[in-house]
Amino acid sequence: MTTQHTINTVTTRDGTIIRYTDWGDGPAVVFSHGWPLQGDAWEDQMLFLAEHGYRVIAHDRRGHGLSSKPWHGNDMDHYADDLAAVIEALDLQSVTLVGHSTGGGEVARYIGRHGTGRVKGAVLVGAVTPRMLVGPDNPAGVPMDVFDGIRAGVKADRAQFFKDLTTPFYGYNRDGAKDSAGVRETFWLQGMQCSIRAAYACIKQFSETDFTEDLKKMTIPTLVVHGDDDQIVPIAATARRAAEILPQGRLVVYEGAPHGLPTTHKDRLNADLLAFLKS
Repeated sequence: MTTQHTINTVTTRDGTIIRYTDWGDGPAVVFSHGWPLQGDAWEDQMLFLAEHGYRVIAHDRRGHGLSSKPWHGNDMDHYADDLAAVIEALDLQSVTLVGHSTGGGEVARYIGRHGTGRVKGAVLVGAVTPRMLVGPDNPAGVPMDVFDGIRAGVKADRAQFFKDLTTPFYGYNRDGAKDSAGVRETFWLQGMQCSIRAAYACIKQFSETDFTEDLKKMTIPTLVVHGDDDQIVPIAATARRAAEILPQGRLVVYEGAPHGLPTTHKDRLNADLLAFLKS
């Protein structure tokens, strides 16, 4: 089956329908979201950049949001190939890829599998690259029992698990944090639109995948943005290592910022994205 697309969906070669949003005119910026969210998680950045002369596209990863929810294909290679399907269906050129968390891994794997022919730059925000899981080469990584706990939480009562997750995700357990019930509810709503199959399978992908070789192939300018109080994706195991591996990587650390910084620090991130796009 060849790739097909409509005004807001792409049908991939295995028949999976990927839903996307496409706003504005100008140089293209394509966004990849984190787990267990969807393309709308990028709404603050998309509105801002579309108002500043850019074409912004964000898709829902397979199994997430309004995309198809297949049993098979919930792995990083399929995620990257689905991103490629969107980029190719829209015939995008000189794209800047922006990925948050799991989406950062998706961006890296896309380049690892499909190259930089259509890409002019990349931004990794709170990304899981090069690998989250602890190991001899990654002593600052996260122990497997943490990810086993996430799996257990998803299986036992994912609705409550997602509600509880918003606290460390947005740093609402820190002194001075401005808690938002609306942000919490939006996270929960998006998370519950993800199928439990995709939510469960994706945990292995964002925790165990090694993106080292993918990062080495990212020969385009790459901005790495990470909060130094990220309680979900520790900066020492990810961003600091990624910046050393990337051929043209530049690390910007947001002091005190949590994992959900595209929401909590949206004004700063928007300004940094615009400056990077113009550089």
